[in-house]
Amino acid sequence: MELGLEGRTAVITGGSKGIGKAIALGLAAEGCHLVLLARGQELLDATAEEIRGRFDVGVLTVSADIREADSVKAAAARAVERFPTVHVLVNNAGGPIKRMDRQIEWSDTDWVDDINLKMIGMLRVTQAFLPHMARDGSGRIINISGIAGTSVLGPALTHGFNNSAMIHVTGYMAADMAKENITVNAVVPGLIGTEWRQAWAENMGKQLNKTTEEFLDEYCKRIGIISGRWGSPEEVMDTVVFLASDRARYINGAQIAVDGGYGVNARA
Repeated sequence: MELGLEGRTAVITGGSKGIGKAIALGLAAEGCHLVLLARGQELLDATAEEIRGRFDVGVLTVSADIREADSVKAAAARAVERFPTVHVLVNNAGGPIKRMDRQIEWSDTDWVDDINLKMIGMLRVTQAFLPHMARDGSGRIINISGIAGTSVLGPALTHGFNNSAMIHVTGYMAADMAKENITVNAVVPGLIGTEWRQAWAENMGKQLNKTTEEFLDEYCKRIGIISGRWGSPEEVMDTVVFLASDRARYINGAQIAVDGGYGVNARA
């Protein structure tokens, strides 16, 4: 299927690992040039080297902290020096749960730091790159949310309000940017086997005297993933690449779950 992405430019926050890295690889495979944003330059460089070794595309890495407005503005300025027009913006940056204690007892600083990174960070990045986005019908903004925004997963209170806010704001952004011929959609991943999730599963298995596979099998059944397994970052990537493409030009303001049927809310 021709997706029409060759030669376009995509900006991906949190693009050095996990879902962001998978999305970068998927877009590069379709011929997209890339701007990868994350805080750690070393991991960014390693990801860029891998992509350049596999695909004939331009890759710019920018170490940026999206909790800081000046850092985001500087990153956008560097990006458009190399790639003046941005066609795809993937707001993927976020972090794992800081710790497993009761989040209602966290300090204001901890709450605000989580909001600042995920939700407000997404708004900062969108604001900084919006003036440089294509208005010819190829402009795409794709927000990576999560099932903590559509269900209750403890302890994930701050993930809950970050992800639910991102899903809702996606609709507002879609309505606002329709006049500029830019679509805005949200992808809502379920339990995905990223690097930190793999470490979590291994640790939980050890605590319960089970193998990682045994723990995951029981956990997926317990929380109602009807596919019976967690997903891969590449399975999220497939949806994002489609939304970035010409084939998705009539999809706007959508919330697309990639969760193995978790959202069905099946109960035995």
